[in-house]
Amino acid sequence: MELVNKVAESGIITLDLEQFFPSEEIVELDIKIFLFRELILKEKEFRTAIKEFDWTKYSGKTVALFCSTDAIIPQWAFMLIATQLNAITPNIYFGTKDEVMYRLFLKNIQNINTENYKDERVIIKGCGTKTLKSDAYIEITKKLLPVVKSLMFGEACSTVPVYKKK
Repeated sequence: MELVNKVAESGIITLDLEQFFPSEEIVELDIKIFLFRELILKEKEFRTAIKEFDWTKYSGKTVALFCSTDAIIPQWAFMLIATQLNAITPNIYFGTKDEVMYRLFLKNIQNINTENYKDERVIIKGCGTKTLKSDAYIEITKKLLPVVKSLMFGEACSTVPVYKKK
């Protein structure tokens, strides 16, 4: 008796959202290092520290810019740092490494070429190694809904129907 893989023969596409996590290196820059006692922004000293800082280690990388202390940071301070970073990398984001990674992940989902899924039956994989927030599932649903024949959630052996084109 020959075993037949009915899932493989069904033509259903399984989409693993984890493949949309960014592959580039993301490095953090905590601006507390430019603050007096890591807490107070003194404009003259802040500008000097930024001017004298070695920015080359951020060259070509994605930078997550944030402040880990409860300091009051004016918006222009982040702008000033961005002017230095922009000369060596255009990939500057506000937030911690994890926050920036997730933002880029959602951006990658939003940039999916939907032609690959036109009139297809698609399963959004439900289990993986990373914990995904609900907004990721909302984004993929919004993106695929206009083009797919049907959309399901879960695994090929146990799916939950989400949408079926009428």
